[in-house]
Amino acid sequence: MFQNSQITSDLPDIEQLNLVKIHKNYLWILLVNSTLVWSIIFIGFYFFIDKKIAVSHPQVSNYGYLLLAVICGFYFILLIVGFSRRKYALREKDISYSSGIIIEKLTTVPFARVQHLEVDQKPISRLLKLASIQIFTAGESNDDLKINGIPKKEALKIKEYITNFINE
Repeated sequence: MFQNSQITSDLPDIEQLNLVKIHKNYLWILLVNSTLVWSIIFIGFYFFIDKKIAVSHPQVSNYGYLLLAVICGFYFILLIVGFSRRKYALREKDISYSSGIIIEKLTTVPFARVQHLEVDQKPISRLLKLASIQIFTAGESNDDLKINGIPKKEALKIKEYITNFINE
């Protein structure tokens, strides 16, 4: 006969995870990238919308800039607050990553599901000695995990630890 008893106690407490914050220099990378994108948006607004609207409706043009500035400011506030919520934890048999402000997300990948790992550095990250580690899992690609902003030495240690676990 099939039984499926409910577990009521002795579950590990996920709140006990010792999460490590993403390196603070990664915030600079996010800010620089976001500033470039928002600069392009403002320049695009000026050339494609403002030049056409300002002639006939100068007041609308001003409101457009105000709206863009408010959205941009809100975006940067969310970026900075959200950055402090990015954390990871490496345990004996899995790795966890936590992020999110409005929607908090905690992803845990057991090493038994890992197919392969990649450590990469983009140009600005290389200057700041930071790297990203991407963990590809068996099954759907939605289960993959990428952690940006880890010191390169730490990312390589994590990769080596997980690789050794998989090969055992």
